[in-house]
Amino acid sequence: MRIVVQRSKKASCTIEGNITGEIDFGYVLLVGFTHEDNLSICQKMAKKIVNLRIFEDENGKMNKSILDISGQILAISQFTLYANPYSGNRPGFTDAMNFKEASDLYTNFCDILENEFSIKCGRGIFGADMKISLVNDGPVTILLDSINFK
Repeated sequence: MRIVVQRSKKASCTIEGNITGEIDFGYVLLVGFTHEDNLSICQKMAKKIVNLRIFEDENGKMNKSILDISGQILAISQFTLYANPYSGNRPGFTDAMNFKEASDLYTNFCDILENEFSIKCGRGIFGADMKISLVNDGPVTILLDSINFK
């Protein structure tokens, strides 16, 4: 599982002119899954994300988590995080998990954020052509890879 965490002042996901998810302040997460991923990895990654201290405290140091600031999350499925662009000019996606399993894990991941950590989690629609609008804060961007939990 790979997640790009982007600190954001405001963000939204639009599909065919309709907003499917939006947040005021928190994270935009681009979330991709590979073959070995499972519910346990989703839980570990969710816990890591909500405890990341990348929001500034009163001294200007990144010392607060999204829980500390009562932030929100916009989670967007992103199979292209598992693209292999190194053999030829057209990326291959054989490392990305199949559609059905990845869709289920994406739903589970978002549900964990909402139900276990009480964070508003705006969503895209898995597999849809999504238009993401965001105002990066900082910008602060962190890449998480579940390979570091194995």
